[in-house]
Amino acid sequence: MILVGCTEVQEHTAPAIRDRDSVSVMTSYGVNTLISDSGVIKYKIVTERWDVNTVKNPSYWYFERGVFFEQFDEKFHVEAYIQADTAWYYDQQKLWHLRGRVRIRNINGLIFQSEELFWDGVRHEIYSNVYSKVTTPERSMEGTYFLSDEHMSHYTVSNSKGSFTREDMTGEKPESEEPKDGKKAEAKPDTTQALQPMRQQLQKHRRSGQ
Repeated sequence: MILVGCTEVQEHTAPAIRDRDSVSVMTSYGVNTLISDSGVIKYKIVTERWDVNTVKNPSYWYFERGVFFEQFDEKFHVEAYIQADTAWYYDQQKLWHLRGRVRIRNINGLIFQSEELFWDGVRHEIYSNVYSKVTTPERSMEGTYFLSDEHMSHYTVSNSKGSFTREDMTGEKPESEEPKDGKKAEAKPDTTQALQPMRQQLQKHRRSGQ
């Protein structure tokens, strides 16, 4: 007698390497392009790799190998240069998230340095909740919170420290800069807000017997 046994064939299926919602719908290399908003060119983006994921919720652009871009005004003049090691752009919220050696330089000579920065295109605000440093031709400030408009012309640095000139604290110009006619020119309002403790002025005392 010959006994024949039958065994059930089992199918071995490996799981998917990646979930479907993690796959980019577009990946571009060596990108140098212009980005418009509402029909107006706003940025010039330069990056080694650009991933676009529209399946994720929320959808976003991903710049894994860093990004450098120029910001333009309505007349196509360069307003600022921005760079970061890594960046995400959430297109539905119009929100940029920059990480790692974030640097900004605008046409007024302002230099911003931090490790993280958010750029809200809806509120037209730029802010950071980590250590940041702001350097201008007139002053240098450091703080753990930064808030500014998109043009980096009106900004606030909280929990700050830094170097300031005399007119920053008093609103007065040095004597060498005062007009010869004796009239003091009105000090221009400073748009920078820094929480800086004021040091009390020392009063001179006359010697006894004089």
